Amino acid sequence: MTKVMLKGLTWDHVRGYDPMVSTAEVFNERYPDIEIVWHKRSLQAFADRPLSEMVKEYDLMVIDHPHAGEAASESLLLHLDGQGYDDELRRLADESVGLSHHSYHDGRQWALAIDAATPIAAYRSDLLSKPPENWSEVISLAEQGQVVWPLKPIDALMSFYNVLANAGHPFGSVTGGVTEDAGIWALGEMRKVSDHLDDRCFGMNPIAAYEWLANRNDRSYVPYLYGYSNYSRPGFRPYRVDGCNAPVHGNGSIGGTTLGGTGIAISSYSRHKQEALKYAFWIAGSSAQSSVFFQSGGQPGNLKAWLDPDCNRATNHFFTNTLETLENAYLRPRHKGYLVFQDEGGDLVNRHLRERNDARETVQAIREAYTRSLNER
Repeated sequence: MTKVMLKGLTWDHVRGYDPMVSTAEVFNERYPDIEIVWHKRSLQAFADRPLSEMVKEYDLMVIDHPHAGEAASESLLLHLDGQGYDDELRRLADESVGLSHHSYHDGRQWALAIDAATPIAAYRSDLLSKPPENWSEVISLAEQGQVVWPLKPIDALMSFYNVLANAGHPFGSVTGGVTEDAGIWALGEMRKVSDHLDDRCFGMNPIAAYEWLANRNDRSYVPYLYGYSNYSRPGFRPYRVDGCNAPVHGNGSIGGTTLGGTGIAISSYSRHKQEALKYAFWIAGSSAQSSVFFQSGGQPGNLKAWLDPDCNRATNHFFTNTLETLENAYLRPRHKGYLVFQDEGGDLVNRHLRERNDARETVQAIREAYTRSLNER
C-alpha cells in the first residue's frame, strides 16, 4: 500500500492546532494510506506570510476569508466547486453559521468554513450579574474601570468596523470605505470607552484579553473580541469567561460585528488533491464538527454543531448565547489589495485611540488608504 503524506499549516492556539491534529489522527484510522502532518505558526506570523509562499510548501492550509480575493486573482488555491463534491458544497452552504461559508466564495469556492467567529462580548458572570446590552452601558462600565478591550491595530480596525456596521454604515459600502461623518462619529464612540482603558489594551489581542479576565479579578467585561469558546469550558483557566451578544448602537438591533473564523483550503500546487479534498469535506461536515473537532478544542464552523446540545452544555451555552451576533455579522472587503489596507488602517485607528489625534485627519487618511487598495492589481 502506497502511503500519501499531506502537510498542513494552521495557527498556534489550542483552538487552531489541536483539532487539526486530532481530526488527522481519526482520518488516518479511517484511511490508513493517508497521513496528515500539521504545522503551526503564531497568529501574527501566519497573517504576515504571503499565501503565494504557503501554497508551495503545504497541501492544506487553515486561512481566513480575506485571502479569498488573492486566491481568486492568482489561482493559488484549488477551487472546491466542480471537484465532484457539489452536493456536499450545497449542504455545507445550508449549514453555514451566518456568512461563514459564503465568505470563502469569490467567483469560486476557495475554502470550507471549519471555524466560525465574530466579535462578541465576554464577561465574568461571577463579577458582573448582567452584561451591557447597549453602548451607553459599556461607557458607564468603562468609567468604573471594569472594561478590557483588545485594541492592537488589527483589532482596533475590526472594532471600528463593528461600530460602523452596527449603526448601519458597513465599511466598504461607500466611496473611500466610509463617509467622513460616519467615520468621525465611530471614532468618537470608541474614544468614549478607550479613554478609560489600561494602556496595555492598545497592544492587546483577543487572546490576551481573555487571559486577563480568566486569570484576574480586577476587570469584568470586554465589549468586542473574537469569541473563543475554550474560555467558557470548565477548567480551561482559573476563572470561566462567558460569551454574550455584542452591545448595540442606537437602533437596538443585535448584529454588525465583523465576521472572522477560518476555513480549510487546498494548495493548487498539491500533488495529492483528491486525498486533500476527502479530508477537507469530512472535517467541515456536521458529524466531525460536532464530535472530534469540538471535543479537541475546536470552535466549529457548522451550524449543526453550534446548535448541538452537547457542545452547548460543555461551554455554558457559548454557542447559543452568541449565535445572534454571528448570524448578523458583517463581511468585510476581500479584494486583492485589501490586506495591505488592513495593516495601514489598523495603525491609523490604533494611533488615534492612543494619541487622541485629530479624528477628521484620521478618517481622511483611512479613506485615502482604502481608495489606494482598490487600485491594486
